[in-house]
Amino acid sequence: MSEEQQTQPQLALERLYTKDISFEVPGAHVFTKQWQPELNINLSSAAEKVDPTHFEVSLKVVVQANNDGETAFIVDVTQAGIFLIENIEEERLPYILGAYCPNILFPFLREAVNDMVTKGSFPQLLLTPINFDAEFEANMQRAQASVAEGQA
Repeated sequence: MSEEQQTQPQLALERLYTKDISFEVPGAHVFTKQWQPELNINLSSAAEKVDPTHFEVSLKVVVQANNDGETAFIVDVTQAGIFLIENIEEERLPYILGAYCPNILFPFLREAVNDMVTKGSFPQLLLTPINFDAEFEANMQRAQASVAEGQA
């Protein structure tokens, strides 16, 4: 193998899996009421170095549906992937772990949430697509602004 091939950047999804999944319906009386839910959706991501060339990136969503002032259901899903990341510039790593990898994981997370909700006998719940690139940029700008405020 030539030296150029050894230093070629590599980025690949090697494993995709559901790390954690939970669905709860606190009471059956929710099925006897008219369905006009209020949704509370919390989404977060995390990355952890597994070894020198692999990272586990996880995307977690918790959706609580309230109907008529009561909790109808809570669905909690963490979708994860093991990514090979090798010979990538260190300054690009936060973007890859915070935007690129979550973009890959999101469709699988969205499908898992919808499957759990429909199997729980509720109407389909398709999470709105998210622009993780824009979210990453916004988070970076907020972080820079808070650092600037701290120095002022």
